[in-house]
Amino acid sequence: MAGIGHNRGPQAGGAGWRTHCWRQARAALLPVLPVEVVRLRVLRAQALGLDYKTYAGVRATTGRDLVAFLFSSNALGVFRDGAALPKGRAEGLARLEIRRDLGAGPGLDMQALALRIGATSAIRLPGFGESWAGMRRQMKGWLRAEGLPGDAVLMIGETDHERELCGAGGLAGFLTGMRYFEGRSDEI
Repeated sequence: MAGIGHNRGPQAGGAGWRTHCWRQARAALLPVLPVEVVRLRVLRAQALGLDYKTYAGVRATTGRDLVAFLFSSNALGVFRDGAALPKGRAEGLARLEIRRDLGAGPGLDMQALALRIGATSAIRLPGFGESWAGMRRQMKGWLRAEGLPGDAVLMIGETDHERELCGAGGLAGFLTGMRYFEGRSDEI
């Protein structure tokens, strides 16, 4: 029996009501984009070498467009000085219409590799034993020095450690080199 002031609407504590509220809130969050905007974003995704779903997901998560890619030497498939890039990677980098930067692993001549891939800058990636605070300090320091907003830089890496660096630096997202260069599936 409902008391005074009850409008006999659905129960606020019921699962059906919560589902309705969730759907309404979700629909209000998702903008209805004009077709022209979607077309421009599809073209931008192609220029970045990304599929539209990945590009749109990064934009929706960060609220901004990408301004740079940070490629790890692992994602590039370069593990020794002077080693050639695996097939397709040099071509993929040449077509890329965005700033590219290099995150080099230990023991590599990062300046030589940066020059080979046309990177704007290079950073020695923090090692495996580095604390979260140390990784964050190093990544944020590099972003500050380069004048880059972290949430507009997508990291292309290979290892779980590089994925942690992405999180520590507050970067826009993470893709594996396999996915970026070869289209193999992974997550952002």
